[in-house]
Amino acid sequence: MPPVTDGWVATGDVDADGKWVAFLAWRRCCARAMPVDPMDDIELRSVQLQYPNQRGSIVGQCDLRRVPTDKGDILVAVQGDTTKPAIVTYHDLGLNYASSFAGFFNFPSMRSLLDNFCVYHVNAPGQEEGAPTFPEEYVYPTFDELGAQMLFVMSHFNLKSIIGLGVGAGANILARFALANPDKVGALCLINCSSTQAGWIEWGYQLLNTRNLRSKGMTQGVLDYLMWHHFGRNPEERNLDLVQLYKSNFERSINPVNLAMLIDSYIKRTDLNIARTPSGSPQTTASLKMPVLNITGALSPHIDDTVTFNGRLVPEKTNWMKISDCGLVLEEQPGKLAEAFRLFLQGEGYAVGALQKLGKLSRSGTVESLSY
Repeated sequence: MPPVTDGWVATGDVDADGKWVAFLAWRRCCARAMPVDPMDDIELRSVQLQYPNQRGSIVGQCDLRRVPTDKGDILVAVQGDTTKPAIVTYHDLGLNYASSFAGFFNFPSMRSLLDNFCVYHVNAPGQEEGAPTFPEEYVYPTFDELGAQMLFVMSHFNLKSIIGLGVGAGANILARFALANPDKVGALCLINCSSTQAGWIEWGYQLLNTRNLRSKGMTQGVLDYLMWHHFGRNPEERNLDLVQLYKSNFERSINPVNLAMLIDSYIKRTDLNIARTPSGSPQTTASLKMPVLNITGALSPHIDDTVTFNGRLVPEKTNWMKISDCGLVLEEQPGKLAEAFRLFLQGEGYAVGALQKLGKLSRSGTVESLSY
């Protein structure tokens, strides 16, 4: 019989060859000696499934409509109950309603917000997936004309007032519409919005991009610029899967000639010509009259544009927010953006909770001050 040492227990059992079966005895001994983890007895209850942000699933949730305008038809994707207050979205360069907003509006807290609103995703002319190439003689609308197309959208769907949610170029378009039609916009959430005309460096890079897109299609140079425009520097260090998804979208889903026309219109944009009037002074210059949530990402290349834009807005109606650890806010920090957007709407009197009465409440509230 072997001795009892270091946790071994001699059982006296032998196998068919007459050898002691000590290993199993050692395991049983150790199992009895080991402390019991209190977590072993915890029962998981009330576990709720969290659905992933499904890319492209927004398409099946939308009713696609062609809306006639004075500059041709545009595609509008309607998501939600049209009897509820309207949120109008507008995408950035190289994207469309599906690629820009699919992940964000499939985020759990944003899906619950849709119970209280109807979203109208507006596409710039020729930017939807599978769009036919515009003829060479086609004159693409200016950004002022793209903004004016919102009047046709509102008339088509019989909308009296909207909440704007725009990104980049789309934010600039919605700002122009709100500036010209302040009575038709209740609030604006603008991400990476530029209020000035294009500088020389931007103009030079984008002019080269438009030439390449027209003659060669989506070249590596254009692709690199678009990735920088949306993510900032070194996006591969943050989310490689997301980077590959966007690269694939730029290469396969967007008509390069049509994108060249949109970029050309973007670099020819005019200054918004808005200015902040000092507190206590009469308003002598134009500015946005509705509440504005002005957002950027800490890694975005457009931070300075949003700071300049913020300095030209009425401070009592403006909230500027820089969200950390992201360049593309909609995709990299959807939870923080969704919470900020919800609190902003709630502060402006919109019912956003499941237990609140649907519709617009008093406008006496103010948005909670947030810092990320």
